[in-house]
Amino acid sequence: MAVPLARLLVRNGQAGEAIEVMRGLADLPGGAENWIVGTLCTLYADHGRAHDALAYLDALRARRGGEEEWEFLGPRLALMAGLGLVDEALELARAHPEGSTWYAAWSVSEILAEAGRTAEAVAVLERDAATAGARLAGYLIDLGRVQDAVQILQRPPVPAAPTPSYCEEPPF
Repeated sequence: MAVPLARLLVRNGQAGEAIEVMRGLADLPGGAENWIVGTLCTLYADHGRAHDALAYLDALRARRGGEEEWEFLGPRLALMAGLGLVDEALELARAHPEGSTWYAAWSVSEILAEAGRTAEAVAVLERDAATAGARLAGYLIDLGRVQDAVQILQRPPVPAAPTPSYCEEPPF
């Protein structure tokens, strides 16, 4: 019930109370799930408190032993980019152990595109175009490269790796 309550509070001009509700939820044991923390960070940012959101993420990282999982790095990157720290956010993303994954490429490309660096966003996604699909096509259209976008969208989907119908190894 905390999320609908927070939404109701925001609609009634009580953003501070909404943030407190979401922070209370995120601070519960097991409450710091990525969607809850993401919602909290969005509330902070939407109401001019991006630095408070970053401080919350710093405290969460400290509570979790100093490591920051990618699921919590995403909101951090968006907050940093919103504060004009685009290059710093990109450095942080690329230095992360998961920084070379497809989902990191999606996050990095989104930050670049929102910063008006769409050509760089395309370059990031083109490294693994098979997983970028519609996202890459959208950025190509933004750059006026409609034919390239159409080609990407017309590609057949990448088939999943076949799974064996039997296993020769015991389940232990």
